[in-house]
Amino acid sequence: MEQTITLAHGAGGKQTNDLIGGIFKKYFDNKYLTADDAAVLPPPVGRMAMSTDGFIVSPAEFPGGNIGKLSICGTVNDLACMGAKPLYISCAFVIEEGFPVEKLDRIAKAMAETAHEVGVSIVSGDTKVAGKGQVDGVFITTTGVGEILEGVNPAGANAEPGDKIIVTGDVGRHGCTILLERDRFGMEANVTSDCAPLWNAVNAALEAAPDIHVIRDATRGGVGTVLYEIADQSDVGIKLDTESIPVNHEVAGVTGMLGLEPLYLACEGRLVMFVPAKSADAVLAALHSSEHTEGAVVIGEVTNEMPGHVVMTTEIGTETLLPPPSGELLPRIC
Repeated sequence: MEQTITLAHGAGGKQTNDLIGGIFKKYFDNKYLTADDAAVLPPPVGRMAMSTDGFIVSPAEFPGGNIGKLSICGTVNDLACMGAKPLYISCAFVIEEGFPVEKLDRIAKAMAETAHEVGVSIVSGDTKVAGKGQVDGVFITTTGVGEILEGVNPAGANAEPGDKIIVTGDVGRHGCTILLERDRFGMEANVTSDCAPLWNAVNAALEAAPDIHVIRDATRGGVGTVLYEIADQSDVGIKLDTESIPVNHEVAGVTGMLGLEPLYLACEGRLVMFVPAKSADAVLAALHSSEHTEGAVVIGEVTNEMPGHVVMTTEIGTETLLPPPSGELLPRIC
């Protein structure tokens, strides 16, 4: 196989077959993946969740992952937020002419390894090659289907006063990682993306407490944007304890120097959960025993006060509003 992707790889002939067999089938092969025009799949037993997402992160490889791992994590986590066990994923690649085949191989391998971690099958796909300059390296679109667990119903409008707000680990690492990789500020810090598939942790949490009200992944806009979304959807107020919000030391240093708020930096392996107070300890225990969520903590609670707003209790005991999200801090973080 050539060392770089050519237009012939997208033409449907021998080079296309070589690419599919030499990279995609090598990593994605399973009992549902066929050479036919569509995968034939057994349907979920109960309610079904479906999610589609596009991934255009720049750079395509970064400390802690690459666009391939990110594409599986993003779709798996979206399904998990609905209480759905991920079953099947389809993926579409748009690859720029001249893209290194070795790099594409690493991306596909990361997708396969991440899918295997949570037991989801990559069942169908598509490959297109665009001319030089028409695409920035590689873009991936994934669609996932999952089976919603019986008796669970997490949704953004379900938060209630008294709920404890849990974040499953330190915030802002993915956004900070991408910022540093672009080297726009000439800064160096040992920061690795939190990119991770979280279905296994969500499953454990829901087994411990099926009454979790809200689960949301804190991707674009970070935890702060999620909190404002839920406050608006549920028409409730949110009070945060600033000292309880976990921020990696290196991330705190970078954001402090640049005047950025870690709560508004993207995460790709962190969830925000709104949990009835009586279930909070059980959910925390389940998360602490699961991979990728060992650092879960309560960062605040839902109130009746100031619906639609997020209030922060500061280190000196005063209260201040978390500024509402606006604009686009870091384009191309996912």
